Amino acid sequence: MSLEKLEHLKTLFAEMDQALVAYSGGIDSTLVAKVAFDVLGDRALAVTAVSPSLLPEDLEEACIQAETIGITHELVETHELDNPNYAANPVNRCYFCKSELHDTLKPLAWKRGYAYVIDGVNADDLSDYRPGIQAAKERGARSPLAEVGITKLEVRAIAKQLGLTCWDKPAQPCLSSRFPYGEEITFAKLHRVGRAEAYLRKLGLRTLRVRSEADTARIELPSEQIKEFVLTTDLPTLVAHFQTLGFTYITLDLEGFRSGKLNQVLQLTTQA
Repeated sequence: MSLEKLEHLKTLFAEMDQALVAYSGGIDSTLVAKVAFDVLGDRALAVTAVSPSLLPEDLEEACIQAETIGITHELVETHELDNPNYAANPVNRCYFCKSELHDTLKPLAWKRGYAYVIDGVNADDLSDYRPGIQAAKERGARSPLAEVGITKLEVRAIAKQLGLTCWDKPAQPCLSSRFPYGEEITFAKLHRVGRAEAYLRKLGLRTLRVRSEADTARIELPSEQIKEFVLTTDLPTLVAHFQTLGFTYITLDLEGFRSGKLNQVLQLTTQA
């Protein structure tokens, strides 16, 4: 099935003739960039939005991946934090983030002569709470993976088949997703949580989140890794480092890592 969908995806790009890829460096947009380049060559352009919500390490990795693929890659700055609707961190925060992104990319695409701006939204994303998808659609963006019906598992399978070394890269949503809805997002807070996650990555951890609430950092790891983490990590050193970043309390989430965990408050509100 993945092979059939890959061929369908290639056909879509061939019909587009040229495309600008909203390229974050995640596995979804990396696959889109790879297939777009394979089909369109220099008629495909990858553009990465640079803002405080993107880890510098992730930006560097995105640049390396784009160079490996061969696709032309450019960086643009976005300023979602300047929008009070975004900084206030409402439940539809992602709508304002994607509005800023596509309000930046769409004029660029027109200026360069690209008929389409495409993103890495996959079929599974359509069943999740993703207000950013609405913002992208309102601005005419296309989502080839979703159009073809490619799921997250199929994204990874196809990426592996095409030789992308990042095929098993953990999902890495923007740093703003680390804060509970309603808590104001600032540059300093984004920097703090970004440095905290970078520290944990240097310890060899891959799938993780540092959830930030006021002056508390809550570390999320896969539940099966929690015991080893506690037994093998120099916890006093970790705590001291997090405190130098500005956190007062450092905790470990005993439930374990779960993508989109902060959205559970939306489910509880709906049930109530």
